[in-house]
Amino acid sequence: MAIRDIVKDGEPILRKRCREVEVFDDKLAKLLDDMKETLDKADGVGLAAPQVGILKRVVIVEFEDFFLEMVNPVIVEQSGSQIGQEACLSVPNRSCDVERPNRLVCEYQTRKGAKKKITVEDFIARIFCHEIDHLDGILYYDKEYKG
Repeated sequence: MAIRDIVKDGEPILRKRCREVEVFDDKLAKLLDDMKETLDKADGVGLAAPQVGILKRVVIVEFEDFFLEMVNPVIVEQSGSQIGQEACLSVPNRSCDVERPNRLVCEYQTRKGAKKKITVEDFIARIFCHEIDHLDGILYYDKEYKG
């Protein structure tokens, strides 16, 4: 495993749409392992592949006792609403309120390609939305809540 550099706001890769993962191999496993080590060192709660310079639809989420790797994640259902402060490892020294769904159902694949579905709520739903937005070139402050 290796710690990768986190791409900062202003770099064009953060505004590009990622490609779906089609090959589930050792290279993907290494990316996921490196992302986990990078996230742990940065003390964040989520990381998307474009944040480490890779245009693949790959996300990891880690909050308290919850850890999940998601390949090709898609939000298939959402409900409720929550407004809260967000920040980002790629956008240092900045935060703002963002409105997000309170509950999500997400379909994704594992590092081995198995298809899964998960339902999450509250802060973890916020993390999912934030990280999945990265895969479409959207940064949290694009959705700043103005009240």
